Amino acid sequence: MADVNIRDTVRERYAAAALQATSSDDGCCGSTVGCSDDFGAALYGGEAGDVPVDASLGCGVPTAVADLHPGETVLDLGSGAGADVLISAERVAPGGRAIGLDMTEEMLALARANAAAAGIENAEFLHGYLEEIPLADASVDVVISNCVINLAADKREVLAEAARVLRPGGRFAVSDVIADEDMDDGTRADMQQWTGCIAGALTEAEFRAALADAGLTDIEIRPTHRVHASAGSAIIRARKP
Repeated sequence: MADVNIRDTVRERYAAAALQATSSDDGCCGSTVGCSDDFGAALYGGEAGDVPVDASLGCGVPTAVADLHPGETVLDLGSGAGADVLISAERVAPGGRAIGLDMTEEMLALARANAAAAGIENAEFLHGYLEEIPLADASVDVVISNCVINLAADKREVLAEAARVLRPGGRFAVSDVIADEDMDDGTRADMQQWTGCIAGALTEAEFRAALADAGLTDIEIRPTHRVHASAGSAIIRARKP
């Protein structure tokens, strides 16, 4: 599948999810992406506090393991409706800021509305691609992401960009889907499964290799729960030397 086709299909699907979330109170974005206890708001428990997480489509809670501190700058790759950015913004205050990056204008609009409603002023949301992060080298302390890297066509470039914007000693802490080694070719080729966070996932060995090639160290991949017959969610952490 061509990279541009993957990007356009993912953008269309998540734009629809944002519009569905805006017009629905069901907390699962309807049937646009799908919702279960394996994805979304059900995973947060008390982690979110007063931050709205109903429109979350993630497979984990990266803020729970990112070890955020006041004064830090944190970047959320594929920030969607903004839940993890807003949680992060509260954790890094005072003096810190949280940045969300997303390619879907509808999600950005939803995230900005959520930030305004929550009265959070140290959060900002940028339009852009994970493969071309619009930030300077060594400009953030922490990179987080919630079930989005698997959606990118060129995951190695995404991880290289994440390493580029991290400051020395910076931390990488994401939730993502990890494919089983024996995932079948039919699932891999299914775009519906791709936009549902399954088909595009790396295996653990592939993810470790890509992180190492990006120059990150202290790599840890910890499975959390199954999300598909051929894949599971995991917390992935690493550090920039």
